[in-house]
Amino acid sequence: MTKVTWHGHANFQIECDDVSILIDPFFTANPKADCNWEDIAKVDLVLLTHLHSDHVGDAVPLCKKHKAQLGAVVGIPTELLSLGLPPELVFNGIGFNIGGSAEFKGVSITMTEATHTSDAGLPTGFILQMQDGITIYHAGDTGIFSNMQTWGSLYDIDLALLPAGGLFTMDKRQAALAAGFLQASKVTPMHWGTFPRLAQSMDDFTQYLAKSAPKAQHMAMRPGEAITL
Repeated sequence: MTKVTWHGHANFQIECDDVSILIDPFFTANPKADCNWEDIAKVDLVLLTHLHSDHVGDAVPLCKKHKAQLGAVVGIPTELLSLGLPPELVFNGIGFNIGGSAEFKGVSITMTEATHTSDAGLPTGFILQMQDGITIYHAGDTGIFSNMQTWGSLYDIDLALLPAGGLFTMDKRQAALAAGFLQASKVTPMHWGTFPRLAQSMDDFTQYLAKSAPKAQHMAMRPGEAITL
């Protein structure tokens, strides 16, 4: 079984077969975080979608404490070395790139594009194929883009984690349409409610899904809540 825990914003922990992966581990300064980074008991791999402070978060201290690998697009690991990340903790020695896939302890990770900005490297998303066959797409910070249809054709996506807060990313309407492009079975909105200028509720997200992705199930989550797939 695959367990997915939302720690607020775009910060998710994905666990399966004793492997624990954190994506965008923003704990410190995250007003919606359910815990501190020091409370995370086990981390094997940290994935970063892009180089913004609310996504890099506590990646370096987490990696150093747990001897976890840091995976990101080429260019970002170099920046983190200057913040104290040990070189031996860089996944693949340099990172990897959009369209590329890499394996970590039985988990296949494919890097996707994202339409956003980044202080170094490029904005990305990740498609994770877990050891039990579950496939999860973390879109990172992005606007909607038509190539999501390609990823939906290539992968049977069990859960799509999609930004829906608006202003800096897709809003609810775009996220629902993205879910349709991806042909995702389940959708969890993220990157909302953290700060006042983002959307503060996803209560009506189901209505948008019903129109744009009627086969998708809205998996509403609160920070600290976990679902099992």
